[in-house]
Amino acid sequence: MVKKLHIKTYGCQMNVYDSDRMQDLMQAVGYEISNDVDDVDMVIINTCHIREKASEKLFSDLGRIRPFKEKKQQQGKQMIVAVAGCVAQAEGEEIFKRSKIVDIIVGPESYQTLPDLVGKVIRDQKKQINLDFVANEKFDLLPQSKSNNSASAFITIQEGCDKFCTFCVVPYTRGSEYSREIEKIIIDVKNAVNNGAKEIYFLGQNVNAYHGLDENGNISNLAKLIDEASKINGVERIRYTTSHPKDMDDDLINIHGDNQKLMPFLHLPIQSGSNSVLKAMNRKHSRQDYFKIIEKLRKSRPDIGLSSDFIVGFPGETDKDFEDTIDLVRQIGFSQCYSFKYSMRPGTPASEAEKQVPENIKDQRLAILQKLLTEQQIEFNKKFENKQMAVLFEKQVPKSVKNNSKIQLWGKSPWLQSVVVDIEENLIQKYIGNIVNVKIIKSRPSSLIAEII
Repeated sequence: MVKKLHIKTYGCQMNVYDSDRMQDLMQAVGYEISNDVDDVDMVIINTCHIREKASEKLFSDLGRIRPFKEKKQQQGKQMIVAVAGCVAQAEGEEIFKRSKIVDIIVGPESYQTLPDLVGKVIRDQKKQINLDFVANEKFDLLPQSKSNNSASAFITIQEGCDKFCTFCVVPYTRGSEYSREIEKIIIDVKNAVNNGAKEIYFLGQNVNAYHGLDENGNISNLAKLIDEASKINGVERIRYTTSHPKDMDDDLINIHGDNQKLMPFLHLPIQSGSNSVLKAMNRKHSRQDYFKIIEKLRKSRPDIGLSSDFIVGFPGETDKDFEDTIDLVRQIGFSQCYSFKYSMRPGTPASEAEKQVPENIKDQRLAILQKLLTEQQIEFNKKFENKQMAVLFEKQVPKSVKNNSKIQLWGKSPWLQSVVVDIEENLIQKYIGNIVNVKIIKSRPSSLIAEII
């Protein structure tokens, strides 16, 4: 008898990847995915500890799930509730104490044991927990992915972090840096292509710190992996995220100019433009280092689009520190960015700092920064009006106003912009999953409107 599984995912693309792999694991033992939670046999909440109030969101979700589990119990049936991801790793057995409905707690480096843990819950009627750090074992035990049949495939190549930024919990929840062997990654890439993928995303907490072994047992870097993947027939686009400035070596910078399958877009978080704040964050690079990297990148690939992360209101940030951030943004010019107010993460050094910035100051600074970043994104997008580009279309999107028989398709530009086109409904299968030449007829702050050539 097929059982039903519902998975709710928070956080980064790596969490999405992990949820897909948990889906693969559970499908292999007889579960099928359901979008509804009211009558399923198992629920997995895959958590993210980087987001604000992560624990509160988890327990709020568990509160909403409780009535459905109690209803199943009244029917003499079982609903297994599992908490996975970084909050599971950080909170551990405390989750059992706060929520009696949780049956399984499993960390991001041990979810490959999920079917075994489910079996123990069913057989022994006891709660199960596994928070071991066994990244190499995890990838060896995961089945071949079947859950991704889209035009873009996400493949984790590196996990963990050795940087220990003072605001971040990742080193504590994901463990130390680990890189997979090139040969095994290439198998995943070929499998993704066979499932219809044309674009490959390489994922890692510090993806450009990749140092996996090649077929000869030699340590290889990300540039070599990109080069090897680009040789695979069917791979038309390659991207990678998320990078750290400290690991942006010349090989990787140069391949942006040498390999046309590597898209002209890079997300390279700096977090602050102030050297004093960067030092307090333990980022291990300066603003000058960042400027040098960007200069090299633009020399290698002049049309590259740049993205970054910024934290405003970090403990001890002064008006001058914030001005340094604004100055860096103005000098570099970004195509799109993520910006946040600093929020405390329990257990991190920054959470214990005495000079916390008042919330109203954080709000003011964030508004100023986001206004500038939005202006830069608008300016970047406007450059493409009346120009042609190749777009990878991935899905149909609902329209707010019906336009006869036409529907809208959503796709990605080489610079990771959202691109929308109107097409006749009978042409949808012709374009979804394919790279198509379009002309940009209008730019918006966060998207491009195009017509197919």
